[in-house]
Amino acid sequence: MRIDVVSIFPEYLAPLELSLIGKARQDGLLELNVHDLRTFTTDKHRTVDDTPYGGGAGMVMKPEPWAQALESIAKSGMTPEDGAAKKPVLIVPSPAGERFNQALAYELADEEQLVFACGRYEGIDERVIEWAAGHFTVRPMSLGDYVLNGGEVAVLAMVEAIGRLLPGVVGNPESLVEESHSDGLLEYPVYTKPSSWRDREVPAILLSGNHGKIAQWRRHEQFRRTAARRPDLLAEFDAGGLTRADKAAFGELGYDVVDGRLRLRPEAGSAD
Repeated sequence: MRIDVVSIFPEYLAPLELSLIGKARQDGLLELNVHDLRTFTTDKHRTVDDTPYGGGAGMVMKPEPWAQALESIAKSGMTPEDGAAKKPVLIVPSPAGERFNQALAYELADEEQLVFACGRYEGIDERVIEWAAGHFTVRPMSLGDYVLNGGEVAVLAMVEAIGRLLPGVVGNPESLVEESHSDGLLEYPVYTKPSSWRDREVPAILLSGNHGKIAQWRRHEQFRRTAARRPDLLAEFDAGGLTRADKAAFGELGYDVVDGRLRLRPEAGSAD
């Protein structure tokens, strides 16, 4: 996969040289290029922003530097044999974008090229987004319902979430299957040595050696934790494949299975 990031603060992306993503770059599993937007300006002050039409607070990022930067990336990402290749995906971090989640991370991990446009100030001139649709598949995305100073923090999070899903990046691919959100649920609690720590014991089932019962306990702990911390996830959870024991576990949490979906009983309170 190739990833390009455009920012006026390219040094902000330095953490992508560390840990698993940095190793993936060294091993050739991921090509990642960071571009300074100011190199695509034409005035001596390297200006990237101006006042907004219609008035209002703040500044807006000018369209031409962005167009120059994105055109350069689009050309450099195409080889002669590409021809009418699939458009790269342009991700614009924005609180007005679709919510980024694990399912989207898996979807984007299958793309050949991702381009991230890190806006600043009041954002990028909207005409850039309209123009870019002719060269890219444009997808504004949001990490959550809050506002950051710029797109760089969001890009760090998204690149790590996507990059770790690429083949060979994570040493044990089984760990990707058992983590939070991989199946619509939160991950079960984990423990390590010593078995007794400050008068707190590791759950006895984990010391039993009975792998079938351990798997069931972990599964039901996922149910309990998700019901307690993120009950909103259960509204979308596909309950069609639940076993009888699974349904009983959800029943203890106040949920019934109706037409393949979980429904909280009206009399049930919040899960502990």
